[in-house]
Amino acid sequence: QELNLLDESNTIFKLLGPVLVKQDLEEAKSTVGKRLEYITGEMKRYEQQMQDLERRSEQQRELLGRLQQELQ
Repeated sequence: QELNLLDESNTIFKLLGPVLVKQDLEEAKSTVGKRLEYITGEMKRYEQQMQDLERRSEQQRELLGRLQQELQ
């Protein structure tokens, strides 16, 4: 959002190690956009993993309950 407020007259720097390097506005927007896409994708992937683990946990809980009933 902040990059959308800038125009070509603004100077943008990219941090590379201990050095600030000038960067083109369009390149900066592209880089930030790609990073946001990656982060969003990773978040979705982790949420899916959590749902799968919760589903497996519930299945194991049900199995354990059935086994406990059979033993009684």
